[in-house]
Amino acid sequence: MTAPPLSASPALGPLLARGALLSPFKRPRPGAAFSGGRLVLPDLRVDLARLAAYERVCGFPTGDDALPITYPHVLGFPLAMRIMSGRAFPLPLLGLVHTSISLTRHRPLPATGTTYELAVHVDRLVPHRRGTEAVVVTELREAGSGGEDGTGGEVVWESESTYLARHRTGGQVPEPAPGHGEPPLPLAGAPLPVVDEWRLGADVGRRYGAVSGDRNPIHLSPLTARLFGFPRAIAHGMWTAARCLAAHGTPAAAHVAVDFRAPVLLPGTVAFATRGGRFELRGTGGDGERVHVRGRVG
Repeated sequence: MTAPPLSASPALGPLLARGALLSPFKRPRPGAAFSGGRLVLPDLRVDLARLAAYERVCGFPTGDDALPITYPHVLGFPLAMRIMSGRAFPLPLLGLVHTSISLTRHRPLPATGTTYELAVHVDRLVPHRRGTEAVVVTELREAGSGGEDGTGGEVVWESESTYLARHRTGGQVPEPAPGHGEPPLPLAGAPLPVVDEWRLGADVGRRYGAVSGDRNPIHLSPLTARLFGFPRAIAHGMWTAARCLAAHGTPAAAHVAVDFRAPVLLPGTVAFATRGGRFELRGTGGDGERVHVRGRVG
């Protein structure tokens, strides 16, 4: 079921507030199901000023007439939040953890001269050894190219994100593989060589929140993060993914898979390691063995 097309991207602030207010009334349980329909935003044009600000915060080069491979996720995030903050969505928004993303760019995505159609839906809820995961699918199409199903036409970018709600499972269940049925990212093998260290300021969460619209309190300050059990603010998972991909690089047509394994506390120092198509973001010093982010590019 597809809802009537949206005329504009929803504002994230009210959606996050609604989700927070409804969260205490939701009791996730094994076997939960959801069929919440599909949200479509047609006639989407890229805001070049916002795009440039995003590129600067994440380390992508500015001035290219092409969207970074992670940017459509930012465009689709408000639609996902509209679905997941609703009364019908069975998982509480507060405490929902972004655990993985797989995304595919089928060809370069011009920033100017192109109108896109954005579509988001929750594809399924799946059992996880720690609770239940929602699998959110986002698709970007070229608008107006006349798809037979009433959509814009050719998919030029797509992603699957998994969001975990922790709860008692009543027994062990297998942990699902991330994105598109692909195997989990490898845990063993020779450590990837460190190629750079990044010192992250306390304001990284606030800066990314300003360009993405995701002003979740856990990312903004030590005070608000402590309310949710963190000793300090933590970096957005999608900022860490974007920063790694900006450093690694991606081909024009690419598939990327990323696992978010542990939060990055702010301020802090992290090590970027890579070899071939694999990359990691790891701790340094006494925290040097801890992997925060693991990914691959193909």
